[in-house]
Amino acid sequence: MGRQDTAPGASAAIGAALYGLATRAARRLPRDMSLTSAATLATLDRTGPRRITDLAAVEGVTQPAMTNLVRVMEESGLVERRGDASDKRVTLVCLTEAGASYVRTRRQSGVHGFERLIGELTGDEVEALVAALPALKHLAQLESQDREGPKQ
Repeated sequence: MGRQDTAPGASAAIGAALYGLATRAARRLPRDMSLTSAATLATLDRTGPRRITDLAAVEGVTQPAMTNLVRVMEESGLVERRGDASDKRVTLVCLTEAGASYVRTRRQSGVHGFERLIGELTGDEVEALVAALPALKHLAQLESQDREGPKQ
């Protein structure tokens, strides 16, 4: 079914449901660090090392704010700065093993939270979610491409 075939208002209703689910999921996350810090670590996990200016643009903060954030995460052992082999003037922010472990643990915690909720759905509702998986995965890819821009 193409976009032109969807019922009027379906995109808005789906968008509202997804937004509501995402905001409630974000509220359930551990508060051991800011959402911007956690999002920055997740971005580094997905895209690999990035310049501070790129991270600032992706996360929607100023470059000085991202510099401070990276400094704090560096002091915590979650990221490190490395030179760029292709341009010695450039410094890249990279996840450490501790940072990668943090991202994996946080992601798995979120997955388990949804698994518990999905366990409370009816069989038909679970089947509907299974049928929607390809569209949800594609939607996530589109959002990531839009938000993160080209990989460094």
